[in-house]
Amino acid sequence: MTDPEASRRQVHDGGVEAVLDRAGLAALVTALRRRGRTVIGPTVRDGAIVLDELDTADALPYGWGVELEAGTYRLRRRDDGAAFSHSAGPQSWKSFLHPERVRQWSADRGANGELTVREERPEHVSYAFLGVRPCDLRAIQILDRVMSGGRYPDPAYLSRRTGAFLIAVECIEPGATCFCVSMGTGPAADAGYDLALTEVVDEGGHRFLCRSGTEEGAEVLAELPTHVADDATRTAAAVGVREAADRMGRSMPPVNLRALMRDTLEAARWDDVTARCLSCGNCTMVCPTCFCTTTEDVTDLTGDHAERWRRWDSCYDLDFSLLHGGPVRASPRSRYRQWLTHKLGTWHDQFDSSGCVGCGRCIVWCPTGIDLTEEAHALHREVEQREQAP
Repeated sequence: MTDPEASRRQVHDGGVEAVLDRAGLAALVTALRRRGRTVIGPTVRDGAIVLDELDTADALPYGWGVELEAGTYRLRRRDDGAAFSHSAGPQSWKSFLHPERVRQWSADRGANGELTVREERPEHVSYAFLGVRPCDLRAIQILDRVMSGGRYPDPAYLSRRTGAFLIAVECIEPGATCFCVSMGTGPAADAGYDLALTEVVDEGGHRFLCRSGTEEGAEVLAELPTHVADDATRTAAAVGVREAADRMGRSMPPVNLRALMRDTLEAARWDDVTARCLSCGNCTMVCPTCFCTTTEDVTDLTGDHAERWRRWDSCYDLDFSLLHGGPVRASPRSRYRQWLTHKLGTWHDQFDSSGCVGCGRCIVWCPTGIDLTEEAHALHREVEQREQAP
């Protein structure tokens, strides 16, 4: 497997620890930009908290939270001015590491009829991602395995991922659709980050407990105005993360999900859920680990210029499994079942892990409010009923 972080050694035993205030967080963005990094983080735009390039830390969503439910997303004002007390928005970091559209080559026909083809070589982007939730941190690790592992690593992915500076933010306020505890991906950040922040807002003020996870993370932290990590801040941060784990809005059934998917391929529940499914593919678009692509060729009106683009594709698309004679999965039932059983089950066979990190985006952004945790529980109940039947 190609390791996009091979040149950067992980720091163990907790690394360097310090406390940042809001000025220190602003200095962090400035320091990263001074190092030539393109800083991406959450900001408020178009009625949502989205990921975008940050010129300053002032663009962070201070004082904004979100209300989530199946098929529902709303911004709301907070009283405490917290910057990171919001759940996953419509984007994930996949949008920057594995963009929706990538040009692969272009071709031009000259006046003499000679054809010139130019390969599109990806430009390296030095990213710094600020505000990576632990569930999304795991999603990036899963994408690393998919996109940079095996015999054919993806150069477009590697050009963006290699050397990316990751600043995790531990979750202290999970949303109603979060279930990272069930998937073992949060709310604490355990590895894979350069810096990890835990936001604390209490009578002691607004501050961020910061710890380094790599040598570069420790170097950046040393450049910032910091305060000594005191016991009160450590305790408040630990309590906040621990209480978040007890307030998950959703959960998966406490069973082997891989086996559950394998043993319920003919369950009646598939008919129920797919009666509501629009096959729109929203869940795959917002999922931080879905990676499927297709190619499309375009030309100009003269026919003298052509381009090939790689773009995201979805297993909900009728043509996704198209072979000579028709699609393999022609019914919505078969396509939804393919997505869920792959995400929770056969992903293990391909990549040695689940493809779900418990972020809940697919629940929020489904226009009919289909909830994969509800479907997993329903499949489990059907198995139990079948086993108890005389």
